[in-house]
Amino acid sequence: MPVVNLSLQVLPLVPEEKAYRIIDKVIKYIRSTGVNFMVGPMETTMEGELDDLLDIVKEAQNICEKEGANRVISIIKLDYRSSGVTMEEKIKNYIDK
Repeated sequence: MPVVNLSLQVLPLVPEEKAYRIIDKVIKYIRSTGVNFMVGPMETTMEGELDDLLDIVKEAQNICEKEGANRVISIIKLDYRSSGVTMEEKIKNYIDK
């Protein structure tokens, strides 16, 4: 299967003071998986096999629930191309050199 990009925005419905603590745990989990990822101000973009990334999305939901969110809204964007697509090729012209 080709490499895809998946962006994930997790919105745990908890009091604001708890939200960033939960989001930090989700990002820590993403880091632990070893996938290539980039944290942005509104979402985290990951690069890898589609099934692996969807498993990460599922675990992100579980983390939010374990941390006290009884409802979680997740917004997912997926960039798939049969030959694969990387984050680097999409942003290389915009990175300071």
